[in-house]
Amino acid sequence: MTQDADFVAEALPAFLSEAEEQVQSLEALLLQLESCPGDIELLNALFRCAHTVKGSAGLFGLDAVVGFTHHVETLLQRVREGQVALTPELSTLLLRCNDQIRTLVAEAGGAAQDADAVAQREALVARLQAAAGVTPPAAAEPTGAAPALSRRPWHVSVAFGSDVFRNGMDPLAVLNYVRGLGEITHIVCDVGGVPPLDALDPESCHLGFLFGLATEASREQIEDAFSFVREDCQLHVITPGATPAQFADLIDAMPGNPRLGEILVAVGAISPAQLQQGLRSQQAAAAQGETALLGQLLTEQTGLATQVVDAALRKQRRQRTDTPAPAAGDDHRFIRVQANRLDAVINLLGELVIAGAGAALLARETQQRQLMEANEQISRLIEEIRNGTLQLRMVPIGETFARFRRVVRDTAAELGKDVQLEIQGGETELDKSVVERIADPLMHLVRNALDHGLETPEQREATGKPAQGRLMLSARHEAGSIVIRITDDGRGIQRRKVLERAWSRGLVEAGVVPDDEAILRLIFEPGFSTAEKVTNLSGRGVGMDVVRSNIEALRGSVLLDSTEGRGSTIEIRLPLTLAIIDGFLISVGDARFIFPLDAVMEVIEGRAGDATLDARGRGVVELRGQVLPVVSLRTLYAIDGPVAARGSIVVLKSGHARYGVLVDALLGQHQTVIKPLGRLFRSLRGVSGSSILGNGEVALIFDVPSLGQLAAEPRCQRLAGDAVAERTSS
Repeated sequence: MTQDADFVAEALPAFLSEAEEQVQSLEALLLQLESCPGDIELLNALFRCAHTVKGSAGLFGLDAVVGFTHHVETLLQRVREGQVALTPELSTLLLRCNDQIRTLVAEAGGAAQDADAVAQREALVARLQAAAGVTPPAAAEPTGAAPALSRRPWHVSVAFGSDVFRNGMDPLAVLNYVRGLGEITHIVCDVGGVPPLDALDPESCHLGFLFGLATEASREQIEDAFSFVREDCQLHVITPGATPAQFADLIDAMPGNPRLGEILVAVGAISPAQLQQGLRSQQAAAAQGETALLGQLLTEQTGLATQVVDAALRKQRRQRTDTPAPAAGDDHRFIRVQANRLDAVINLLGELVIAGAGAALLARETQQRQLMEANEQISRLIEEIRNGTLQLRMVPIGETFARFRRVVRDTAAELGKDVQLEIQGGETELDKSVVERIADPLMHLVRNALDHGLETPEQREATGKPAQGRLMLSARHEAGSIVIRITDDGRGIQRRKVLERAWSRGLVEAGVVPDDEAILRLIFEPGFSTAEKVTNLSGRGVGMDVVRSNIEALRGSVLLDSTEGRGSTIEIRLPLTLAIIDGFLISVGDARFIFPLDAVMEVIEGRAGDATLDARGRGVVELRGQVLPVVSLRTLYAIDGPVAARGSIVVLKSGHARYGVLVDALLGQHQTVIKPLGRLFRSLRGVSGSSILGNGEVALIFDVPSLGQLAAEPRCQRLAGDAVAERTSS
């Protein structure tokens, strides 16, 4: 495999990842520009994204990406220069072109090619050319080299920075891309900056290049070829027919310390043949015992300006200096890490937490003070490592929210509605695995709000509302969890309509009117829908129950609040991470259980006997003048073992509700590594996972929202659907 092939194989995954980010940025910028089409900063950023995709694709020889993106870039340049107005129709065209770029990038990554996509791209290219005012060529443009006479000689000097390899670029690949602009007539690689072998850092670049480029391209086009590495190089381009002063500046900017003749040839001041003639003259003078200076000979033989020779001599005399120390800002460089490697570290960290808990348990049993103190120090370090490592997987949820701008735009247009999307708290961070798994439920909830919640402009104006509807996505941290809200100012949920559909389906006994909270919970029943007809977006009764199950699978909860005529709010509460949590360990009989610590509100010791329970272990207890629902784990799960003389009540919070759990003993805070349940236990209500304790025992981790539903069930037994759900899942 050649060096270029090695580079492509190693760097292509990084290109695919970065190209996907640029495509997402293109889409986000286009949607932002719809509200402020004259924002020059956004237009410049949009152009830079397209140019970056085109330039990076050129490094890998992805001609299809380069060719199509070039047409997009041409139109964006006209828009940036004010020659073409960015209308909604043009924005739609550019969004579709962006989708095609995404498809081309995916095909470059090995995705199957779509035969219809070729025809679609040709049609889009025609529309792009028409919008940009470009006349399509009558015949195919010649692909061969342009006549040499039409090319001009340029002199280019480029010194790559030490971090160019770390930033995913290869200098040779960059030069190969530049070669596509014309013909490199000569090139010199300066290795004067390479340090001694014992001080060489193999991940740093110490190379510089000087070359002649015969091309029809302009200075801007040559400089643009280096645009994706401009921050990692020093670039100088000398125009044809340069003055002696310009040659002198180019010599001063050269990266290393080559010999005098090599300097003059590299910058194009003399030809290699003229250098050889000068060297032969110098050797002939030496053979006769005379001293002849090469610079003086070249000046006499070629008419070279003295200013250029002096600049080359200064460069030759300049001593090579040590590589400068990295700037303070270099300590904050970003690096890319494959997700599977980070997941492996998280798994090992989980095993370390378990091993640390086992060592701490043994230390307590030995009662050796020094050993216990050493284990406490280890435990603190493990906790710091845990927090730091988990922080590596945290990503802002705003990236996920931003994807819905396109969804809202297209769906609202399809439904004939005018909707403004607002995003708040996009900087809120949570585990990447949670972000990936919450995207689909959020997508359904947003589409549902657009279809069912928000009205058409005519309907809104008839009820005294602004014609434009409002949909808001927000996120914030709260008590160790993240709270996501989807809020609209639409028609709200018509409770009577929901109840009538529930009566007709047998979910509620005919004539029985549950409370508002219970009616809203019917929305999440399997197959429930109030749509009058089936459309591409709704009416099939599939979705909200899946949303709830997916969220609960993430140990989260979903609540619905709605006011008829004013709008609805769906609140999703999720844990920040799915790997390791702080837990509260308790026991019932011989069994061990764990509550997520952020859900524990308080503990009431010795009050378990005050609770009034029914035969199924559900009941109430009086707490500070209020009635608190409680549930007995012993009765609920038929746990055997000795009964504690004075049990306790752990008060948990689930959403806006609170309830108590009767336990035998409180075993304190415990770092909990979450392990998935086996198939045998997946249908067990109220439990979301398991963990291995330091002594090797297995403790079940409670799903607080699901357990809370079990605790509150006696109040809602009029709902036949709840009883059916319990029999189905138990």
